[in-house]
Amino acid sequence: MLFPSGDPAADRRASYAETMAHLGDMDAAIDVLSGALEIAPGWAAGWFRLGEFHDLVGDGDAAVTAWGRAMTLDPTDPFGAGLKRDLARAVPLVDTMPPAFVELLFDQYAPRFETSLVEKLDYRGPDEIMSALSVAGPDRVERALDLGCGTGLMGERLRGISGWLEGCDLSARMLAEAEAKGIYDRLEKRDIGALDLGGAPFDLIVAADVFAYLGALERVVGWCAGMLAPGGRLAFTVEKADTGVVLRESRRFAHGPDYIARLLADAGCAHVTIKDCVVRLDRGAPIASLCVVATGLEASRNAGEEDRASLPA
Repeated sequence: MLFPSGDPAADRRASYAETMAHLGDMDAAIDVLSGALEIAPGWAAGWFRLGEFHDLVGDGDAAVTAWGRAMTLDPTDPFGAGLKRDLARAVPLVDTMPPAFVELLFDQYAPRFETSLVEKLDYRGPDEIMSALSVAGPDRVERALDLGCGTGLMGERLRGISGWLEGCDLSARMLAEAEAKGIYDRLEKRDIGALDLGGAPFDLIVAADVFAYLGALERVVGWCAGMLAPGGRLAFTVEKADTGVVLRESRRFAHGPDYIARLLADAGCAHVTIKDCVVRLDRGAPIASLCVVATGLEASRNAGEEDRASLPA
């Protein structure tokens, strides 16, 4: 059992419930797991799993109740119960994913991340971004930031055009994989949804297949705008929605071109290119995406750049 309750009797019941679920007897699985939770009522992972069982049999109300209990017991929500709850309600109440959920997801995923993403999902995010950058500015930059760098797939492409390359990610295990490649000048463990301004500005900030885990992008795009040097560029990919911000069944957010255009205009970007593309597959089907490059920040957005440039890197 991946997340045991700490009570052997409850864990035995939960294991039996999983067996029943595997055999297709969901009524028995729900009954047995409910019994386990009577023994260990403070087990957040158990309540999350019970919600999944209820969801599988179409009992949305019971699923929402169970996921709500999981969130109450562990407000950091490492299992993404809030996302499951909102999908079941068909009302996107959250505007970002819980950092603990994203961190746990990618810590578990790190050892097989590249094999899964590149070989199974035909991941093309770095290719799309590099192609867009090749027609949007200079061939080389002094300082670049790989936002949500993961294992360094994007960084491998940025290294050749960057004098200084930084990467940051929420997952320590993903950062360990990236560090082993020796391509970054600096790596930091940071929550990109809660960054503070400061330090030397960047000529290029890239976020490849990252914003699907954030939802509302006002804060992170505002941070990027504030950290770009005059004339610097911001490049990123998102899954494409028809309009606005949409939470999908995959528990990833998609963003509409109207939302992206308004967001970048509000951030002061004078030149924005939004291109339709496909950056990955999902169950063999292409996921409609957008590749975005924004450049030419207004001078007013870069007030104080000289002061920041004087700070140590």
